[in-house]
Amino acid sequence: MNKNSQTDIQDLILEYNTSRIVFQEEEARIVVSLNDITDRKEAEKALRGSEEQYRTLVELSPDAIFIDCEGKLVLANRSAVMLFGAADANELLGHNVLDLVHPDSRTLMEERMRKLQETNATLPIVENKLLRLDKSSFDVEGSATPFVFQGKRSALVIVRDITEKKALNEKLLRNQRLESIGTLAGGIAHDLNNVLAPILMSIEILRMKYPETKAERILETIETSALRGADMVRQVLAFARGVQGEHVTLQISHLIKEIANILQQIFSKSIQFRTSIPQELWAMTGDATQLHQVLMNLCVNARDAMPGGGTLTLSAQNFLIDENFAGMNPEAKAGPYLIVTVTDTGTGIAPEVQDRMFEPFFTTKPLERGTGLGLATVRGIVKSHGGFITVYSEVGNGTEFMVYLPAQKSDATKRVEARRQALPMGKGELILVVDDEATILNMAKQTLEMFGYQVLTAGDGAEATAVCAQNQGKIKLMLTDMMMPIMDGAATVHAVRRIDPKIKIIGNSGLGSDPKVTDREKLQVDAFFRKPYTAEKLLKTVHRVLSGEEAPGSP
Repeated sequence: MNKNSQTDIQDLILEYNTSRIVFQEEEARIVVSLNDITDRKEAEKALRGSEEQYRTLVELSPDAIFIDCEGKLVLANRSAVMLFGAADANELLGHNVLDLVHPDSRTLMEERMRKLQETNATLPIVENKLLRLDKSSFDVEGSATPFVFQGKRSALVIVRDITEKKALNEKLLRNQRLESIGTLAGGIAHDLNNVLAPILMSIEILRMKYPETKAERILETIETSALRGADMVRQVLAFARGVQGEHVTLQISHLIKEIANILQQIFSKSIQFRTSIPQELWAMTGDATQLHQVLMNLCVNARDAMPGGGTLTLSAQNFLIDENFAGMNPEAKAGPYLIVTVTDTGTGIAPEVQDRMFEPFFTTKPLERGTGLGLATVRGIVKSHGGFITVYSEVGNGTEFMVYLPAQKSDATKRVEARRQALPMGKGELILVVDDEATILNMAKQTLEMFGYQVLTAGDGAEATAVCAQNQGKIKLMLTDMMMPIMDGAATVHAVRRIDPKIKIIGNSGLGSDPKVTDREKLQVDAFFRKPYTAEKLLKTVHRVLSGEEAPGSP
């Protein structure tokens, strides 16, 4: 070799084999054979790295990914485990796929599985309903792709929980439907008024022209029916665009006391009345007669929901809605409000009825007991006053109607607004906010950062658990929604407590009357409040919990 030449020295991976041989009766020799397998090992290393990357991507995917091999679950990522409510992958694997499909979707699933076998092509995304291990149902959209797993023909399935998305879409469609029905009802009511007016005038003319005739009874019947029709028209108009009455300054406390006195005399003694009215309620501008009708309708519905007796509570409170609250409720505007609440301990309202209860002419009562215009009228009157209504109900556990009515701006409301400017500041504590609603997530983050906190965010429970694991011991408090897809609040709290037992946790939910999401002791949370919430409620609760002032069991 030329002394001046240079040779690149590289690490080689060699595969060797040794053998002992005797050649022509000579002394035994050891023969070593070498095989350069460097390229093969590098390829295997790259393949392992690629597999590890894909495995990580699958595990971190927010969508549930699992493999169906011959009708059995043989592989599932973390999101799939949480989506089906399993403790770990071992609890989920081995289940028959069809056992995790809701009966309403089983025919569709069987047809898709058969088509996957026949066509060997990826199936388009469709919606169906699945079951968790505890047999509770949820809505998903998913696709399936042919896949070979361990030499066997299988299906790679990717699904996404759309339960929350469907609920929001249904709410939007319901509001659009109500607006359309309101426009239609207003037009019909106007035409009906034109029909009824000459009937009523003709009755008066006939009475004056033919006094004391045998037709008087017939005229009375016609008049009664026409007046009842006119009353129904007024209710339809109240629903459609709010009857324009005389708006004056009034105290809602006087109206509540008057309603309570009347109802105690006419309702059954099996119904107990309770009122909760603070002394310094703000004044408002409104039509006392219309608001009287609102409360009477809600109280009559509450009575009908308690055929065996119960408790009916009328309460009121001052409430200052800020931009934070308004951002979570599209019907709300920032400013002072009065909240009038009608609560019963009756049968509750089924979810399918809640979807339609404000529609005109929709009723669950017998024909002789209701026209289906009560709640439609309530909604129309409240909207004409610039307010809105929220409803919380659970079958068997009663109902709560909260009527938000704009209050007059006064020195008292200005003092409350001024006090709000002096809200407690943070000291740089790290807070994790968890919510699947991007609007609420951003509003809470901005509010907390404005008042001196550092904020991390997560869009679901799985992401929250990962963030807590990455920042173990650094996060001082977690604010979490209790109703989320993939991994709900209760499961999130449990998982985070295992990672960091010392972390403070505040729960919140729109289902304010559902004990499954509000029971602090069972959920192991330090505080709980209802959505939508104001910046004041958020900041004061965070401050109390971090400082240790939030006592267990306090409201």
